[in-house]
This record gives sequence, C-alpha cells and structure tokens, in this order.
Amino acid sequence: MADVLSLGKQILRQESLAIQGFADNLDERFLQAVYRILFCEGNVIVCGIGKAGLVGQKISATLSSTGTPSHFLHPAEAVHGDLGKIGKKDVVLILSQSGETEEIIRILPLIRQFQVEIIAITASEHNTLGRNAHVVLPLGRIEEADIHGLAPSTSTAVMIALGDALALVVSQRRRFRADNFAVFHPGGMLGRKLSRVDEHFRSLDCCRIAPDSETIRDVFVRHRILGRRSGAILLTQNDGRLSGIFTDSDLAKLFEQRNEHLIDLPIRLSMTSKPTAVLSGTRMLEAIAIMSEKRISELPVIDANGFPLGMIDITDVIALFPDTNLSGDSVPDNVITTKFPAEKPKLKIA
Repeated sequence: MADVLSLGKQILRQESLAIQGFADNLDERFLQAVYRILFCEGNVIVCGIGKAGLVGQKISATLSSTGTPSHFLHPAEAVHGDLGKIGKKDVVLILSQSGETEEIIRILPLIRQFQVEIIAITASEHNTLGRNAHVVLPLGRIEEADIHGLAPSTSTAVMIALGDALALVVSQRRRFRADNFAVFHPGGMLGRKLSRVDEHFRSLDCCRIAPDSETIRDVFVRHRILGRRSGAILLTQNDGRLSGIFTDSDLAKLFEQRNEHLIDLPIRLSMTSKPTAVLSGTRMLEAIAIMSEKRISELPVIDANGFPLGMIDITDVIALFPDTNLSGDSVPDNVITTKFPAEKPKLKIA
C-alpha cells in the first residue's frame, strides 16, 4: 500500500514540476499567442488527435465558455468535409507533442490554404508542425510519467495547463464578467449559483407581510398563509416600503424575557428595524454569502425603491444547494466566498 501511495505522489509531483518548469520559462511567444486569439475576428479552431485531441476538445470548451468562440476540428474528419469549419478570420490552434503526427501533417497544407494564423503547441519549433506555424509554444523535452515513459501523461498535463492559461488570460483581457459567464452556464449547480434571487425567492403571496403599526397579536392572527410558511414576517411602513422583519425566534424571546405585554403593542417596537436585504437582480451566490455571514434564515428581496418583492428562505437555499455550509463557521471557498464584480449592493433599509 505504501508503494502505491508513493508511486501516486511521484507521478503527481512529476507532472506538477513539469508545469512549474514550463511556467518559469514562459516568454513573449505566449504573448503573441494570446493577442492572436484576443484579436481573432472569427473562431479559434482547435485541432489534435489521440490524447492531444482530447486535450484540444477541453481547451476548445474552455475557450467557448469564457468568451472566445471556438470549435474542435478532428484531423481525420477534416479531409471528409470538416475543413468547412475553418473561416478566413479564424485562428487555428494545433496540438501535437511530436509535431510529426501523420494526420496533422496531412492537413497542414490544407489549413494553410485558408491563410489563417496557426498557433502550435508542440515539442519544438523545428519539427514539421512548428515550421508551419506562425507562433509556436514549445513544450520542450518532456519525460512522461509512466514507468515506460511512453503514455501521454506529463505532456498532456502541460498542454491542459497551457490551454487554460491561454483561455483565461484572453478572458481576463476581454473583461469577461460573471454576467457573461452565467449566460454560458445556465444549468447545473454552477448555473444555480450564478442565477438571480428573482428566480428563487418566495413571492409576496407566499410570505407573511403586515404593516408595522399592527400589534404582534394581530399580525399573527390576521396574516396567516396557507401551506408552508417562512419563519419571518415582512413589515412595512405606511408607504409600503420594507421597514423591518419579525421572526418566530423574536416571538419566543418575548416570552423568554417575560415581555409578554409587548404582544399587544405595535410590532415595530419589537421588530428588527432596517433589516439586511438584497436588491432584485442579486446573484444567489451573493445572497447565500450574506445569509452565512449574518447567520440569518430569511433574507428579504426588495426593488430599487425599497418595496418588498419576496424573501429567500433558508429551507429553499438548502434544497437548491444541498452541500452548502450556512453555519458561518467553515464555508467552502467555492460555494460562498467567490468574489464577482459587484453590480448591485446589499442594502440596509433606511
């Protein structure tokens, strides 16, 4: 068992050291590749075969999802009609460690006839692929991690890392924002994190809402709702703007502190005034962060004028994000602490 763990660690270290070494030697050729992709008026066509082709598909997908239109071109399919994917405004990114892969060499003259820019990720500028490219990102001599030094492993790890670097640097230079990212990632957990509170809050017909001038007793008697209720009541001032919030826990505290007489006084005397709220359009990711930081179970959603629209309830959050930690003690970085450019601030109701 110790030998197995040792071998696993050795392979991971070898691949990470190769990536680190490549990073240390990154030079102006990387800049040339970045700016060719950045100023490409068409698509980035990524091409490769075998393991390099699988890496190429991943790079193409990363480019597409971060703001750079991209398609993958399989070299074998290229000669059977897929060359039609290439347009004169495109940039072609070709991956081949040896630079002598038969299928790649066969289509190089065909690609060049489109008079497009070619970027090569390959071992050397002096192989066939390197000599036919406008920009070469040379990987150099790489020792594969398997015991025979044959299976693509270290080389593909470096290719993936380099592809990520190209895509993400270009994305940053494009000022690609969370809004843009959300457009391309509407599904799954990531899509839900990037969605807006408007898609998930409980609308007012599903919330308890009352004027803050009513007594606590009257609020609880008159403003009941059918079905599952939230543990909080939204309270409004005379003009209908949100003025406070009163929770079931607040009611319990009145009894615990022997302040039962307050039950027949206006609820505004006991409510939480100027509660934390979020504007319509706020991302769920930010709303979850606020609930965790404040350790609150209900978060009102308001419009730009302070009128309540609904409420985010803790039980709904847990249903949407079952693995989210909302204790406020130890929060996974990828769940609620990721910082996106703030567009709409959280508010304190005046």
